[in-house]
Amino acid sequence: MKKSIAVLGMGRFGQFLTDELSKGGADVLIADNDEETIRKFANQVSCAIKADLSDPEVIRGLGLSGVDTVIVSMGSSLDASIMCVMVAKELGVRYVIAKAASLRMGDILRRVGADEIIYPEKESAEMTARRLLSSDFLEFFNLGSNLCVFSMKPKKEWVGKTLRELKLRDRYQLNIIAIRESGRTSATMDPDQVLLADAEIFAVAEHKALENILR
Repeated sequence: MKKSIAVLGMGRFGQFLTDELSKGGADVLIADNDEETIRKFANQVSCAIKADLSDPEVIRGLGLSGVDTVIVSMGSSLDASIMCVMVAKELGVRYVIAKAASLRMGDILRRVGADEIIYPEKESAEMTARRLLSSDFLEFFNLGSNLCVFSMKPKKEWVGKTLRELKLRDRYQLNIIAIRESGRTSATMDPDQVLLADAEIFAVAEHKALENILR
């Protein structure tokens, strides 16, 4: 069964989000007050509506009660974002995600009912900074607000030592989920396995643990 998602606000973030959701097969409803943008995406989504998202009656008329998730993506318009979050929750939407331009805005949106707050620019900057700060990170993905999964080459001081000796979970709060060596990836690790310089480690860690790993 397709997941139904409403994207309220079609700025750059909303447009990128709509593209990805549509490609992923979601049933997408979009709303924005810009008629040209609505026309641009009309053939890509199941429902495209030109709407004044600061008007509670207009928001109630969008049919949000039937969607699984509402994403309020107007990070620069606090009044409209508040109205969309409040009305969506009043209509019984189970999960409402709101984009925020600042921590203060995010706090306000959470107080009026948003289940999750996202800071796209902040998260993008943090991810870019981490990748630039450490050439060891090969891939990096966020898993929610506090976890990430990534792959990396072993630090120089790790090479030639076993997983048992390194005690990576104790020292770095790093949970290894797989190791790739000689083109073969294994999710079953021998604690006495010696790490080679050309190995690739796949791991999960909390964001706060990354600082220790980067040192």
